[in-house]
Amino acid sequence: MKGGILAAICVICKTFRKTMQKVYFRDMGVVEYGQAWQLQEEILKAGLDVKSRRITGGENAGAEDIVNHFLFCSHPHVYTLGKSGHMENLLINDNRLKELGATFFKTNRGGDITYHGPGQIVGYPILDLEQFFTDLGRYMRSLEEVIIKTLSRYGIEAGRLAGSTGVWLDPDNPARARKICAMGVRCSRWITMHGFALNVNTDMRFFDYIVPCGIGDKAVTSMQKELGRPVDEQEVKNIIREEFGKVFDAEIIQEPALSYV
Repeated sequence: MKGGILAAICVICKTFRKTMQKVYFRDMGVVEYGQAWQLQEEILKAGLDVKSRRITGGENAGAEDIVNHFLFCSHPHVYTLGKSGHMENLLINDNRLKELGATFFKTNRGGDITYHGPGQIVGYPILDLEQFFTDLGRYMRSLEEVIIKTLSRYGIEAGRLAGSTGVWLDPDNPARARKICAMGVRCSRWITMHGFALNVNTDMRFFDYIVPCGIGDKAVTSMQKELGRPVDEQEVKNIIREEFGKVFDAEIIQEPALSYV
């Protein structure tokens, strides 16, 4: 009898493991940073409202789904400072920002200062981790794994630097370690926002005006710089989507055409 129950439980567990969570994908193109941030906040709030209704009850409260999103975009030149960052890591004043055609935002993500701009792929996964796993450290490592696997498809060997987030090249060599993908997230009641920024064909001169991620003794790089040639950004996006689905065991579904901004 016990063996039969155990076998049934195993079948149920295998069934759950095979159930892939749906994640709705949208490439928004070039979007001003503030608008993309506002959209993320709206999606996050919608998810939090569903969770609140589940607690307070009410008609159909338990039947509502929290929709998972994965947004791609690129931003016009902008510097963003995380909630644990330091203003002194922005090395230029407002006048110089205007000359560069860049803007500046203090954000509610983790991490310090970074740069976003043309030639960079920015990914914003807005996921209810209760549908995946409730472990923020694992979430960050999973995001890193998506990018590591993406870069490996181009022959770029990447990894992690102990004590730091993001994706690095030569992380075990202090003299050569350089960051190729920055990450910073916010998580509220297990719903995530913000995400990663992968340097593909990025103009690396814009990093000269900050202490990237607050780390003064490490360099930054891009796929173009490492490969010695421009890289097809659409191809990279397609690979990131594919690897994201594998790492998160998710079904990536193209969203219908919507106006976000």
